[in-house]
Amino acid sequence: MKIAAIYDIHGNLPALQAVLSEIDREGVDVIVVGGDIVPGPMSRDVLELLLSLGDRVSWIRGNCEREVVEAFDGGTFDHIKSQEVRAATMWTAGQMERRHRDFIAGLPEKISFCVEGVGEVLFCHGSPRSDMEILTLATPEERLREVLAEVKENVVVCGHTHMQFDRVCDGKRVVNAGSVGMPYGDPGAYWLLLGPDVRLRKTSYDLQGAAELVRRSGYPLAQDFADNNILKPETAQEAIEYFESMVHG
Repeated sequence: MKIAAIYDIHGNLPALQAVLSEIDREGVDVIVVGGDIVPGPMSRDVLELLLSLGDRVSWIRGNCEREVVEAFDGGTFDHIKSQEVRAATMWTAGQMERRHRDFIAGLPEKISFCVEGVGEVLFCHGSPRSDMEILTLATPEERLREVLAEVKENVVVCGHTHMQFDRVCDGKRVVNAGSVGMPYGDPGAYWLLLGPDVRLRKTSYDLQGAAELVRRSGYPLAQDFADNNILKPETAQEAIEYFESMVHG
């Protein structure tokens, strides 16, 4: 069995299309969608494309699915401090139909697969403990050990921080799939291929064309998304410093 793990798409349809084309060429059996499909500029189209793949896709939810569902249901989600992010979340919820809302609301937090050559793999969004937990290349070993304490699988695949890494702690392997739609570091679409080994993958796509589509989408953060998530993302080091400050701040 070959599994592709695609995380943190955030409504970036051109990036997703490029990754799915590469996945098709690899002969992948299962596509694990690892959460934070939304919000983003083309969230509805991204959802529809993934739903059209039927049983080939297995899903888990991220923290952003919870927030879009809350927005759909009329919540205020005061825990989001940024007015711009709240506006983007509400805009995305407004693009959803009830069936989209009900689907993403019902997604599980974690799933497991046995992958030949890799073993038992747990797929989660942030960490096995929380879809909001931050794990990066700089996460101290001691904290990583706590995160993995109750995990039975020998490999954990996560996302949430939009940067790939591959680490081993006490014999357990933790791999971040990176972000399809909103990466940090070099521009492109990042994902993971499992079976018979674990491979970090990056797919190139038409960045200028994608940025122009985003700018025309009506998304409240369209300009920022095009400029700073597609064309020139923050460096991985800048992002790591920011995330680690959140953990320790």
